[in-house]
Amino acid sequence: MAPHFDHPGEQAASDPIRLLEIRETPLSLDEVFTAVGDDATGGTTLFVGTVRNHDAGADVEALGYSCHPTAEAEMRRIAERVVAKYPVRALAAVHRVGDLSVGDLAVIVAVSCPHRGEAFEACRMLIDDLKHEVPIWKHQTFSDGTEEWVGAC
Repeated sequence: MAPHFDHPGEQAASDPIRLLEIRETPLSLDEVFTAVGDDATGGTTLFVGTVRNHDAGADVEALGYSCHPTAEAEMRRIAERVVAKYPVRALAAVHRVGDLSVGDLAVIVAVSCPHRGEAFEACRMLIDDLKHEVPIWKHQTFSDGTEEWVGAC
């Protein structure tokens, strides 16, 4: 039996995708959190990915992200898939490209839903699918002079 919703706020919003962008400028938690604000939500989940100073036991000296021209379209496809699966009231995702430093924000995703469980699940799907499917590549340079490319596809 399908769930019955007594209030429109229990349902997905008609246009819940509020912000999707890849940019070279620093990311803002406030911008993303504001974008997913909705009076009908009981749960908002926010994930922030930062540049760490190590990877696989090696010290990271420098890091840069680059992307394919279709990356934002792929982000939209993933966002639409999340919206189709969960009662999302608002969704936002931004990813940084260019040269970043340790501690910089690399990606922020946020989802607001009527209830916290749905918000957690939808946000997890959004970041996991974004990381695995969007053509964004990370170039790491380690303190020992070695380099590594890590990509979604």
